[in-house]
Amino acid sequence: MIKIAPSILSADFAYLAEQICAAESGGASYLHLDVMDGHFVPNISFGSAVVEKIRPHSSLIFDVHLMIENPEKYIEAFAKAGADIITIHYEATDRLDACIKRIRSFGKKAGVAIKPATPVSAVMDMLDQLDLVLVMSVEPGFGGQTYMKQADAKLQALRAAAWDGFDVAVDGGINLDNLAHVVSMGANVVVAGSSVFGSKDIERTVSEFNRVAGLSDSSYLGGDGSSFERYIPSKLSTFAACTKRLVKGQ
Repeated sequence: MIKIAPSILSADFAYLAEQICAAESGGASYLHLDVMDGHFVPNISFGSAVVEKIRPHSSLIFDVHLMIENPEKYIEAFAKAGADIITIHYEATDRLDACIKRIRSFGKKAGVAIKPATPVSAVMDMLDQLDLVLVMSVEPGFGGQTYMKQADAKLQALRAAAWDGFDVAVDGGINLDNLAHVVSMGANVVVAGSSVFGSKDIERTVSEFNRVAGLSDSSYLGGDGSSFERYIPSKLSTFAACTKRLVKGQ
């Protein structure tokens, strides 16, 4: 199935818990958390303390994307803060194998991200050590960029090599206009930031992402012709649970 992963980099942090709740109610599967250090990428975002504070407010899978130098120094902090998946950059460390092993030592899933200039061949020999490969379809560091078409071939190559349960993710410039395209290229995890949190109705936008993704991916259709909606949590029950967590946290 296709998993929509809204990125909180584009959220309004004054209303972060509420906006996460809206994304969850719309049927998001993952919550994408972009951590930036101002060195590996030119922007600075947030650290493990934010992950820890929002963890009680969401039942979504937390996909923590470390866009930082020397990620091995911070894996433990993010694991303990509540990450479910920790994704590090191929270009950020010369101790990639050790980082993957450390992520797994905390019982977390391990991912590796590649920048637009990095060939997909760089990660092909390590797929059996990973749960996810994230293809950057923009230069990492800022939201609101345009999708780079060179990501297409990388997604196709990864999908051809992947197996059931392995996540091929894409991040950057994804919106409702090109969502069907990236799914057709092989992505099953779609990260979307400004197109979700910059919309007037976050819940409805995520729901529409799911609808379009479902129409684009045959795995959403059952043998009896049932629709993709059976893969999306009940919006009513999800909203109720999310609201209950928010009230409890006040």
